[in-house]
Amino acid sequence: KCEGIESDGEIVKTAPVPAQILPKTIATSGLLAHIVISKFADALPLYRQEKMFSRIGVHISRATMANWLIHGAQKCQPLVELCEQQIRSGPLINIDETPVQVLNEPGRSNTSKSYMWIFRGGPLDSPILLYQYHPSRSGQIPLNFLGEYSGYIQTDAYPGYDALGRKPDITLVGCWAHARRKFVEVINARKQNKSTKKQKIGSAEIAISFIRKLYAVEKEAKTNEFSYDQIYELRQEKSKPILDEFKKWLDKKVLQTPPQGLLGKAINYALNQWKPLKAYIKDGRLKPDNNLAENAIRPFVVGRKNWLFCGHPRGADASSIFFSLIETAKANKLEPYSYLRYIFARLPFAQNTADYEKLLPQNIDREEILTTAMSAVN
Repeated sequence: KCEGIESDGEIVKTAPVPAQILPKTIATSGLLAHIVISKFADALPLYRQEKMFSRIGVHISRATMANWLIHGAQKCQPLVELCEQQIRSGPLINIDETPVQVLNEPGRSNTSKSYMWIFRGGPLDSPILLYQYHPSRSGQIPLNFLGEYSGYIQTDAYPGYDALGRKPDITLVGCWAHARRKFVEVINARKQNKSTKKQKIGSAEIAISFIRKLYAVEKEAKTNEFSYDQIYELRQEKSKPILDEFKKWLDKKVLQTPPQGLLGKAINYALNQWKPLKAYIKDGRLKPDNNLAENAIRPFVVGRKNWLFCGHPRGADASSIFFSLIETAKANKLEPYSYLRYIFARLPFAQNTADYEKLLPQNIDREEILTTAMSAVN
């Protein structure tokens, strides 16, 4: 509805201000999406963005942008809460965590180490990635997050995950990439230290050859585009005998190897993790490593190298929300800038759960976002 204003005997009609995600600011959906993507997808700290805007005559302080990010993230919170509910609907959840420095944490020094946790799960064809900031690396964090979830959990060998394996409805799945890495360390040490016995380098190479055979089976399944059932059958036929032979070799080799050396540590790692390491052959939907979670944490690690720390816990929480939306969008084959601009324009009109569900990355038609983006350009 237009309002009439009398000016010099004429009626000037003014249209109401369109609803914005951040009312009473200049942060349009496009500008906010640009700032979010620049920081969390392209790893550009706010002070660099401030300089870039200044070069084109736009003066937006980093403090203003930080404030926009915090309030914008709060508007997106209902989306993340819905994702948290749906992430437990799939057969598998991958978990990983990485350190982050957060300033101004209550009762903690600025040099304290906090963590960003990543949970990847939900339907296999429309995965959900959730990031959560926590001041600790406590094993209670994944326990609280998972609640009554039942299914597979894939992690590395961090002891904080051990409690998950004691839950009757959860099967822990290990990571062969981590196991392989231990034997690679033996080889690298041999290259740097000529005094290392040849037997050790030979044993590490034998172990890696077993792991290489396991991945050759996975490559065969991928090349032939096998179904989950076919992958299960292939692993029972080919992977299981390799695992059985590898286990016999490890059992024999551990008795011949000093436990404190690199080779001894690699062998003991594999043996201590053997149950979760071999668990992946139980289900064709599983993978032999936790690379899905490690790949999901990598964008955060790249960004951390540039912006170094979060200035406040509210900023760390905002980071977790935007990383969740961006990486879930990418996992569902959405272009993240277009997706964020799309939802930022529609969040002011969301009134109930159904409205928010329509804005989740896994529920949005890619063609609709593309059409909207092209309309904005034209």
